[in-house]
Formats: sequence, C-alpha cells, structure tokens
Amino acid sequence: MREIVLDTETTGLSPDNGDRIVEIGCVELINHVPTQNTFQAYLNPEREMDAGAEKVHGLTNEFLSNKPKFIEIVDDFLNFIGDSKLIAHNADFDINFLNSELARVKRDKINNDRVIDTLKIARSKYPGARNSLDALCKRFFVDNSNRTLHGALLDSEILAEVYLELVGGKEPDLELSTNKTERIEDYEDNYSTSLTRKKKLKSRISDIDEKNHREFLASLPKDPLWLKNT
Repeated sequence: MREIVLDTETTGLSPDNGDRIVEIGCVELINHVPTQNTFQAYLNPEREMDAGAEKVHGLTNEFLSNKPKFIEIVDDFLNFIGDSKLIAHNADFDINFLNSELARVKRDKINNDRVIDTLKIARSKYPGARNSLDALCKRFFVDNSNRTLHGALLDSEILAEVYLELVGGKEPDLELSTNKTERIEDYEDNYSTSLTRKKKLKSRISDIDEKNHREFLASLPKDPLWLKNT
C-alpha cells in the first residue's frame, strides 16, 4: 500500500484570489512505513508574496524569483504521487491549490476520493481538542523543534509521524516508535528533574529535640529496629 503525505506553502490563503503555490513537499509511505523517497520543489509563483504568508514560511520574492514555475515540475510531481492515496492536514486547502495549479496547465484535477484529511481524523478522535499539527505533535510526542517556520517537506515529514499515530498503523519495531519511546523517557526524566529541589531544606528539628529523642529511645527495654543502622 503506497501513500503520499504532502504539504504546500503558498503566497496567500485563496487560489480564487490568484494566490499560488511556492513550495510542495511529499513523503512516501509503503504499508505505513516511511521510506527515504521524497519530493520537494520551490516554485516561482509569478506574483508577489503576501506579507502575512511570508511570515509563516519565510519564503521571499527574491528567493523564489529564479525557481522553476509549476508547469516545469508538474510532470515530476504527478509521476511521484502516481495514483496513490494523498494525506494532508486540512487537505481542502492543499488540494484546492494543487487543483488550481493543475487546471492552469491543463492537467486533470486530483479527485477528492483519493485524499485523506488528518485534520478530520483528529477532530473525530479528539472532539473539542486543539488539533493543529503542532498540537498533535505535542499530544503524540512528535519532535517538531525544528519547525520555527512552516516548510512543506518538513511539515510532510512531521505529518507522516502524526498520521501513523492517528491511524495506529505503525509497526512496533520501527525507528519512529523507538524515537517516540526515547522522547517519552526524556520527557519523564526532565519532568522528574524539574521536581527535584536545588537546595536542601533546613531541618526544623533542633539539637535539643534530637538529643531528647535519642535519650528516650535509649531508655526503651530493647534496641528498636530503627536504631540498628544509626
């Protein structure tokens, strides 16, 4: 079973307003096992970047100006995804943008029947909870510490781990599972350390109290058990 986890970065929020894709990232899964096979492309959107979008992904007009246009990479992209199931978080956003780009170069649109939306899965499993990608990473102990800015390939790699957690399809001996266990252990170690006092509290028992207590214990007929190691 081959699945493709994908993500896009764009110039804005709506292809209907002329916004375009500026990055595509894809990660291949075979039988719910991530492979080393990925696809990534930065794209020249042929229009100016929205300032709000640039703050999200950090891709500037200058950086993208010499990158290929979508029509130049569309064959490579379609060959990579083939007829596999496509997995995305808030999939309507990514698929609408991809279909807009495909229509612009006169290619067949992606059928929604082949799309799996991890946001819908998360909302079904955790109704009322925060189900953003970052929130799910925290829930499943998925390391997203490198995600200071959104990036299509990085987000796809993170989403692949989250997706496997959501569907429970990960094999127990996978490296992903090992990494998760290590992260849980690290969390527990750090949590335990945070509860350890840095400075020992001063004893509230005075020297006189301790002397009187020892004299009382010594007056007992037999040595109490607790005195044998003192």
